[in-house]
Amino acid sequence: MSAPTDEVSFEKATKLGFHRLFQYIEGANLNWSRISMTTPVLTSIVPDAGPLHSSAYYVRLYLPVKFQASPPLPLPELNLHADKWPSHCIAVRQFSGFARDSNIIKEAQRLAVSLSRSSWANSTDSGNNAYSIAQYDSPFRFIGRLNEVWVDVAGSQGSGCASSGVEVY
Repeated sequence: MSAPTDEVSFEKATKLGFHRLFQYIEGANLNWSRISMTTPVLTSIVPDAGPLHSSAYYVRLYLPVKFQASPPLPLPELNLHADKWPSHCIAVRQFSGFARDSNIIKEAQRLAVSLSRSSWANSTDSGNNAYSIAQYDSPFRFIGRLNEVWVDVAGSQGSGCASSGVEVY
């Protein structure tokens, strides 16, 4: 499930988008279903899609398997929509601490440098998203936090990135 936002700040976008998604999983949907929280919370950065060509963001939650075939419809005022992500390959870089406006770009650049020195050089495919930040921990966890920066890798089927055949919403 996705919450689009045109906030200029990654942190504000994630907070506001997650708030709407949290309402949805707590029952703000047309059949009042409560949905288990999943991880990660994924914030995808879309360059030049926001106001005055700033970045825009999509904050996303994966739905549990029970709800993937037929997700409950969110209440219209939440401005959420179901996204079906086809199977695809991503390059990942882990980082600790809190994901902030001050460090996510640096982590994305570190991933880009790593890829440029590998056999995956020139294989990234940003598509609609430049990169995504996956956050796995509750904001109340202060030590041992796990985050990742993700970027799509194009043409990877022949390069050792085989599809598992699993699709997620």
